[in-house]
Amino acid sequence: MTSPLRPVSAVDALAGELRRRVLSGEVAPGTPLPEQEIAATYGVARPTVREALATLVHEGLLRRERNRSAYVPEVTPADLDDLMYVRRPLEDLMATAVAGRRVPEADAALARLEALPAEAPWSDTVAEHMALHGALIVAVGSPRLERLYGALAAETRLGLVRLREVYEDREVLVREHRELLDTIADGPVEAARAAVAAHLGHTWGVDPAEGGPSRS
Repeated sequence: MTSPLRPVSAVDALAGELRRRVLSGEVAPGTPLPEQEIAATYGVARPTVREALATLVHEGLLRRERNRSAYVPEVTPADLDDLMYVRRPLEDLMATAVAGRRVPEADAALARLEALPAEAPWSDTVAEHMALHGALIVAVGSPRLERLYGALAAETRLGLVRLREVYEDREVLVREHRELLDTIADGPVEAARAAVAAHLGHTWGVDPAEGGPSRS
């Protein structure tokens, strides 16, 4: 028996489109998103725009200040290095707990990532990348670890926008994550921990030594 389809409201549809544009890098950090301009572009009322923007502000993908249009916040290389400083110990806890197990939800996210068509927007890659790492965290079975990791989600997603220039060939990203999942599943614990540390051991978007992009 199939489930009934849930109608998508104009607010949800607009929020989804704006989210796609932000996470595909189409809207550069600092670019204002005036309500009137968005309303005219998409043919919707300003209250609809206001609600859609509020959704993305709540998700941390946009920032809104008094007397200023909403905009994509700038996430600097220093911000992202600090993000990884916090994220590494959380994922080390994951590696310790999950080593020796396959996580079907993470494997499914990897399969979806691999199946994305070449013309798919980068936001789809971001979504599956987040789903894969999130599934590993959930597999630990610690609600507090999930909450701590979830608090980093917005900055992580914005950081992943930078990687579209690093992973021009999506297959490289797929291969790296397949190797990560296989190593975690095979164990032992120390091998899983080392694989996670290596996976997270790169700076985001800018290599401090060379001034160019590097993997995260």
